[in-house]
Amino acid sequence: MILDFAGLDVRNAYQWMISTILPRPIAWVSTISADGKTNLAPFSFFQGITANPPTLMFVPVNNRQGVKKDTVRNIEAVPEFVVNLVSHDLGAQMNLTAAGLPYGESEFEKFGIEAAPSTTIRPPRVAAAPIAFECVLDRIILIGEGPLAANVVFGRIRTAHIRDDVLGADGKPDSAKLDLIARMGGDNYMTTREVFTIKRPD
Repeated sequence: MILDFAGLDVRNAYQWMISTILPRPIAWVSTISADGKTNLAPFSFFQGITANPPTLMFVPVNNRQGVKKDTVRNIEAVPEFVVNLVSHDLGAQMNLTAAGLPYGESEFEKFGIEAAPSTTIRPPRVAAAPIAFECVLDRIILIGEGPLAANVVFGRIRTAHIRDDVLGADGKPDSAKLDLIARMGGDNYMTTREVFTIKRPD
């Protein structure tokens, strides 16, 4: 099968991408508006990109009407955010926050998700998240226009909150203890509990 992306409409192209670029880690991003209202939303176009300087990126795409997500609006007003990682036991709560609430209504409050203060930035973090990265905005790059166009958000990592119970004997995060989930196609997810090793060549 050969799939010509140039001949696909936007929605079909998106569906093919999210069902083949797998697995995708989840950035559960908390932000705050200029008037202090919090927001929490998940994004599965997410990755760390460099350690020099420590930087990550995630991509909120516009909605079907071509409007920016609340997360982007908040970061444009207050250029700080937290990327909370999602463990298996937080999956149901994370999924709830994908709902489209009116701008300014807090997912923390609506869905009873406990927040904790950040140490270097204004937006709060998810208290139960196994790892939370406090970030300041580096830049936003726009790719495309209209529905499902991308707002690629790059953040410099300032601080990481790491729960002690997810560390292994070597003091580093243990993937089984983290028990993170990742997006697969459709409504499917996977966890980081199943691991195999391939030694890299010298």
